[in-house]
Amino acid sequence: MDVEFTRPDDEQKQVVAIARWDGREVTVSSDDEELTRTLTKAFRLMPVVVDDGAYRRLGTHGSVVVPPGDLEWFRAAAQTRVVAETGLQARFVPGAADGGYDPAAGYRRFDEQLERLDARSRD
Repeated sequence: MDVEFTRPDDEQKQVVAIARWDGREVTVSSDDEELTRTLTKAFRLMPVVVDDGAYRRLGTHGSVVVPPGDLEWFRAAAQTRVVAETGLQARFVPGAADGGYDPAAGYRRFDEQLERLDARSRD
């Protein structure tokens, strides 16, 4: 899974940095060395605190701590920590060129299907 970062005021949405999750670690690339250091620090393997209903269990409220080490953590870090530290916009780019979410395959949760597609793209 890749995340492309753009500046919010850029009408052409030119990509200024890319972060790639390979299943174990995050690799950051950018022409701007300071931005690379900032993004590398933002993607350090530490839990991310998220106040988003999508990460909470039913009937609960408040912030949720997402532990590091999986695709869910990578998405949470990009959406919260990186955006807060840099002000950049995150756009997620799946690594799989074929396949996709199959609504008829309702026996898998969406996050399981996403991880399955991401793993298949690395083969």
